[in-house]
Amino acid sequence: MNKSPDASNLDSVFNLSERSKLGEMLRSQEFWIVVAVLIIGAVVGMIAPRFLTGANMANILQNFCFTALMAIGMTPVIMAGGIDISVGSTLGLTGVMLGLFSASGYPFAVVVLFVLLVGAFVGIVNGALVSYLKLPPFIVTLGMMSLVRSQTLVVTNNQVVYDFGKAGDTLLALGGGSFLGVPNVLWAVIVSAVVMQWLLSMTKWGRYVRAIGGNENAARLSGIPVDRVKVSTYALLGAMTGMTAIFLVGWMGAATNALGQGQELQVIAATVIGGANLLGGFGTSFGAVIGSVLIEVIRNALLLAGVNPFWQGTFVGLFILFAVLLERFRSTRA
Repeated sequence: MNKSPDASNLDSVFNLSERSKLGEMLRSQEFWIVVAVLIIGAVVGMIAPRFLTGANMANILQNFCFTALMAIGMTPVIMAGGIDISVGSTLGLTGVMLGLFSASGYPFAVVVLFVLLVGAFVGIVNGALVSYLKLPPFIVTLGMMSLVRSQTLVVTNNQVVYDFGKAGDTLLALGGGSFLGVPNVLWAVIVSAVVMQWLLSMTKWGRYVRAIGGNENAARLSGIPVDRVKVSTYALLGAMTGMTAIFLVGWMGAATNALGQGQELQVIAATVIGGANLLGGFGTSFGAVIGSVLIEVIRNALLLAGVNPFWQGTFVGLFILFAVLLERFRSTRA
């Protein structure tokens, strides 16, 4: 039986919609990063069968989360045309402040609030210098990286904190525990990614962030409170860095002043590899999570395959270049 014209038109619309979804997926940077993770996993699984064991998968799922939490927070900063290379030092400062404040006997809830506020304060200072004084974000956060790392050494007197007082049991259970068989920190990543993506996609704040990253001058002329929005992105990153410190210190069982050293490069790399445009205007929290997974898979794969771990930077650098080239290709095709 021949289809009616209306039925034929309806089929054409559905087919066009399916092709459009497929094309959008193939153009998505997140899709190709997932493909890269699967290929690396398959190849390394053949070279080192231990890679695909349940214990190693659990290890990967635990380890990538700390970078992922900060990469989720870094996403709106980069989307708004900024960058923060002090995030690793902020992780160190909030980590040791967590240890010292806990050791002083404060309740766990008070300690958590304090750590989040410390992280947010560092972000607010960064954001204010960038937004209101019009200083380059790279220079501002480079200076803050040195300042905060120095203060981390000062407040601890280069000592490691092991005693967390009466908050210790809760802290260790949160950082090292699980719920329904899933590490608590992974639940934090899932919830944070969903909430952040909702903020970026469905709220006025998210639209402002994209507009500022796309064209800051046009955003100002249209009445967007550019300076306040940019400060809020840095403050949010600082708070999420503080949250990362809570999980990381709880997992390690110690607060050391070396916490977070070199972490800023991994966080920025994960965000960019996941699709965030360093020029601003685009990025997703889910992409940041996927980028974090890729970096941890590379680190873990090199270790199990017996390859010199110093090669990790080479592979991560290649993926960053690939991400930038892919973004340039998409821009020229748009």
